[in-house]
Amino acid sequence: MQIKEKVVRKFLSKKIQQLNNIVADLDSLVTEIGSNYYRVSIFGSARIKEGTSDYTQVYTLAKKLAQNKTDIVTGGGPGLMEAANAGAKDGGSDSKSFGLHIDLPFETTPNDHLDVTYHHKRFSSRLDEFMRISHAVIVTPGGIGTILELLYTWQLIQVQHISERPIILLGGMWGGLIDWMKSEPLKKNLIGKNDFKNIIIVQDVDEAMYILKPYITDFYENTQENKKQILV
Repeated sequence: MQIKEKVVRKFLSKKIQQLNNIVADLDSLVTEIGSNYYRVSIFGSARIKEGTSDYTQVYTLAKKLAQNKTDIVTGGGPGLMEAANAGAKDGGSDSKSFGLHIDLPFETTPNDHLDVTYHHKRFSSRLDEFMRISHAVIVTPGGIGTILELLYTWQLIQVQHISERPIILLGGMWGGLIDWMKSEPLKKNLIGKNDFKNIIIVQDVDEAMYILKPYITDFYENTQENKKQILV
């Protein structure tokens, strides 16, 4: 009986590994296909309410990005995710408002400002979806989930599992975290100075737009150039 169980476990382990490899290959393929629109993932707290300065700031930033031909991607929930999706919708143009929704005790349904909704059962698959479909990341005030999203993005860039992209930290709460990363992990040689090159702290919407506009411009110039080459 024990021998049979070992054989079954070995067989299942092999099949799971094969499935993981298929998923990884599909991720790479979808990433290479890309999008005709520049996309920015905006991470932030579900607990921050409409009418607060943080909510208004995120709404304004997403609206300006949409006006500059940028899709907005969030977790699709309330709070700052809702602010970003609402700003994207009100920004007009052909930009899309994406929500990668997941069922949580305080996030049972997606917000009302989404053009495209994808549902995930696990945080792991949702995090991978964020990375797969976006070209830049903006991290706004948030708690454990937001910090997880920041660190996940940061680490995947570090190990070259995703392409380099700007990670913009919006607001005053992030300076202490980055100072700690430099005074502890960096000082102990657990990370390198080069790991900070994609991290950019900004205080307001104008600073964030100033950082992102060159990336957006380059994206569309390259997209047009690729189309010309295909036609030729």
